[in-house]
Amino acid sequence: MAAKKTSKAQAEDVDDDIDLDEEGEGAQPKRKLPLKLIAIIAGGALVVLGGGGTAAYFIFGGAKETKVAAVATKSATFMDVPEVLVNLSNVGTDRTQYLKVKVVLELPDPMLQPQIQTAMPRVMDAFQTYLRELRPSDLDGSAGLYRLKEELTRRVNAAISPSRVNAVLFKEIVVQ
Repeated sequence: MAAKKTSKAQAEDVDDDIDLDEEGEGAQPKRKLPLKLIAIIAGGALVVLGGGGTAAYFIFGGAKETKVAAVATKSATFMDVPEVLVNLSNVGTDRTQYLKVKVVLELPDPMLQPQIQTAMPRVMDAFQTYLRELRPSDLDGSAGLYRLKEELTRRVNAAISPSRVNAVLFKEIVVQ
């Protein structure tokens, strides 16, 4: 029986030699990382990345939210401006078109209302002179209305300087 054990042992040695020959001459046996070690490394990386992302959010994103919240807590004051009706510039055409505009001024401080009310004739003059020079094509599309809004805001701010309004808001625009 001892002879049989040795022949079995020799057969296993021969099988091991064959496996080495298949992997190549002098090949090192491959070592695999245990599954637990891989899970621990992945979990640690996830915690580090999550912590970094959270820190970046509070450092950079949190500051923006507090500024937005501070701006949102201030209530805007709105002031109506009298309706403006003007005929548009009709150079090159014999058809007269009219523009009717109702706007509201957004004020940063309610204390500006009396000052703007006393300067209202200057504001209306700035509106009238600008709007009469517009052509119907200047009001085409949202881009035209945006340019009109920005120009009216600029002219109001020039008329009430050194005070400023936040924006000119449209209540009604009719081109006829």
